[in-house]
Amino acid sequence: MKSMLKVVSLLLLSVFLFASCSKSTDPADVDIFAGTFKGKISYSDGTTNVTKSDGSVFVTKVGTRYDFRFSDGIPDLTGVEFEKKDDNTMVNIGSSGTGVITINKDKLVIGFTRNNQVWGADCTR
Repeated sequence: MKSMLKVVSLLLLSVFLFASCSKSTDPADVDIFAGTFKGKISYSDGTTNVTKSDGSVFVTKVGTRYDFRFSDGIPDLTGVEFEKKDDNTMVNIGSSGTGVITINKDKLVIGFTRNNQVWGADCTR
């Protein structure tokens, strides 16, 4: 009975190790895009205009959507959907606004309009 228990234990351990080592993790799945980017940011809504050369944008992922939290009193840009362009770059999709948001592990570029609000960013890590 002890030898049978050893064999079953070794089998389970080897299956666990094989399963955990055989999986290749895609960089886009580990949120390499989340974090703080610093650089030039801007915002306009017709009455308010903000431009900062030393601002920051904090990027978070919520489910399948991304939120962009700007510094310097600029309203957040939330709920933006992306599609994977290559292993390390994502580009926004959907009809939540117009313009382009490109993000990779080192650079964030935003030129986006939604509900008469315009966000801009040219930032790096």
